[in-house]
Amino acid sequence: MPMKPRFSSWPRARARRNGLTSGPIAAMTWRGGAPWLVVFDYQTSRSGQHARDFLDDYGGYKEIFRQGVTELACLAHCRRKFFDLHAVGKHPVAEEALRRIAELYAIEAEAREGDAAARWGLREQEALPRLRALHDWLVAQRVTTADGTGLARAIDYSLKRWPAILRYVEGGQLPIDNNPVENAIRPICLGRRNWLFTGSERAGRRAAAIQSLLATAKLNDLEPYAWLRATLEKLPAWPYSRIDELLPLGGTGKG
Repeated sequence: MPMKPRFSSWPRARARRNGLTSGPIAAMTWRGGAPWLVVFDYQTSRSGQHARDFLDDYGGYKEIFRQGVTELACLAHCRRKFFDLHAVGKHPVAEEALRRIAELYAIEAEAREGDAAARWGLREQEALPRLRALHDWLVAQRVTTADGTGLARAIDYSLKRWPAILRYVEGGQLPIDNNPVENAIRPICLGRRNWLFTGSERAGRRAAAIQSLLATAKLNDLEPYAWLRATLEKLPAWPYSRIDELLPLGGTGKG
């Protein structure tokens, strides 16, 4: 069952090298018009070549974007820059930035109740004007902000990524932030001390495959244990030609 992703989201390598042994596991999530999919990849080192191989001829983020992958920036990361600045000194500009970003998330909370078409319409009507106003406001603030300050860095972080920040309003399926990836990786981060060593490279690859299935089940609103139990019960008599139907993609494997 081929999956054609509309977008991809790749966690920054330095922040996401949480391997089950000495090698990292990397995660991607995408939505190709239907189910969400999470893939964990086990490797024996932290070489950037593994990410390049995983993404097929990966030559850096920008090269991938030139090849047709849609770049999406994470609004949560932009928000974090202002949040940290405000937490330290109650900075009024940072506070205003947080207020404006909160309005965008409030729109997303409302849009979440509808389908992709309704979400797109609400984003165009409500979020897009606020995003444009936020951009103009950030540009105006940057003009009066000294280079090298915390506020300058926070503003520059967003402005340098602005086309990618704006892109989620171009459709109803694209996410406002990278939180689906962060949430998929979180269980690995929390439990890595419990499974620090896998024992062998084969075990590491198997662990990555299992984590991929369980995380995909969660993202498609399936209870992982229930899906796994049902799948193992069906597997002995299930025809190999229909094995894809057992994937935890929601509404599959019911034959």
